[in-house]
Parts: sequence; structure tokens; C-alpha cells
Amino acid sequence: METTALTEMRAAHRVLAAFDYPPGRVERGYAGRTLHVDVSANRIETRPVTDYMKECFTGGKGFDLYLMWHSIPGPIAWDDPRNGLYFSAGPLGGTAYFSGSGKCLVTGISPTTGSVMDSNVGGHFGPLLKFAGFDALEVRGKASEFVLVVIDGDEHRVTIETAPYEALNSYDVASQLHHMYARTPDELQSISVVSAGEGAVHTLIGCLNVSFYDWKRREPRLKQAGRGGLGTVLMDKKIKAIVAKSSRNRPQWTLTVEAP
Repeated sequence: METTALTEMRAAHRVLAAFDYPPGRVERGYAGRTLHVDVSANRIETRPVTDYMKECFTGGKGFDLYLMWHSIPGPIAWDDPRNGLYFSAGPLGGTAYFSGSGKCLVTGISPTTGSVMDSNVGGHFGPLLKFAGFDALEVRGKASEFVLVVIDGDEHRVTIETAPYEALNSYDVASQLHHMYARTPDELQSISVVSAGEGAVHTLIGCLNVSFYDWKRREPRLKQAGRGGLGTVLMDKKIKAIVAKSSRNRPQWTLTVEAP
């Protein structure tokens, strides 16, 4: 990855909205906050996680559905700006003691069925979202141009940024954004990118692709949320990618970079 090209890409970003939030910590599986991003209004806000949510809507799917029911006013089309995408890993997300704890649940109104669809996906987005300070994410609205949503748990800042030059294809944009937002080689594994790819622009069955950095192969790999065309919803919103970053709780191995 050429540093100059990445520098030029990032220099072309315009920050449309920025939100600074206080650091927190995960207690008993919960960060205690949900994150809400509207790319139409360029609005970012957080809301508290209540005991009612924990007791009655436990788990990633439960949190997603709770947020949907409180956000979507009634029957709407999948491409309505009020349709959101909802991400949550649940209280066991990111817990190294349980197999599959890297999974994340994604929900939204499906282009293929017109009803609520959920899909689970691997990769590191769910745990990194929690380590960055949020139990769930809601993204809604439609941007007027391609944007990124960047959740930086190290800087405790969330931004909506224009992304005019980043690739649409998921492998390319994942590689670009892992390298763009990593300050050191070790931080490459502290980043996850959600994207959909160019195919989702032309079909109703687009997947969401969620990255994790393979430190052995030294490149991002992708997992898919493939049910219901939720990647098509992401592209319809003109969100080129969602980035989550947190250096906290990352694996303890180090990435050795060979000299050229």
C-alpha cells in the first residue's frame, strides 16, 4: 500500500460531522451506550443502554430489534432514508473464552423481502465497536455523496467524512482503510471495515463484507453478512464503508515487519 496515495486520499476527505465522546469501559459485557448516525442530517449522537434493554432484549439481535422498533415509524420501503442498518455483538461479543464471540448481528428492512431481516457475520467489527465504547450502532439516512463513518475508539471520536477516491470494491477499500487509519503496523489488527462493494450497487442481494486483519497473510480478509441484501441498503445510503478502531483488548501477539 503506497503511503503517498493513502495520504492523498485522506487529504481529500471533508469532515461533515464530528462527535467527541468520553471514554468508558466494558462492564459485564456492556459498554453502556448505543451510537446513532444519520448521514442525511449529518447528525451523530449516543443513547444509554437501559436495564430494560439488557433484561428483555439480550443479545445482538435483541438490541438491533429494540433500536429498530424505536426508530422506524411503521411499514416503509427498504430504500426509504428512515430504514436503518443496526449492528450489535451482544454481551458475549469480543469475549475470548467463547467460540464465535467475534460474531455481530446486523438487521434492517430487506430489499429482497420488504420485511425485517437479520444476518450474522464474523470479522472483528462487533467486538471493536464495543471496545470503542458502543454496544450497538444505528446508521440511517442517505448521503448526497459517498461517505465513510469512522468510529475511533482510541481518539474517542466519531466522524462522517466524504470519501471521493477510496475504492468501491470491498477487498480494495478494506486494505486502503486498514492502512489509512493504522498509525503503526500493530494497529492494523485493531481496525475493522464494513463495506458492500460495487456489486451491491446493481443488485438487491448485495452482501455486507466485514474485515479482520490476518497478521499471518498481512492483509485484510472478509466475512459476509449475506442474508437479505443488507449490503444493497448500505450502498443505497452512499456509505462506502464504516470503520471501527480500538487498540484496547486486541490480541497480544505482535506483527513482525520484515525489512525490504
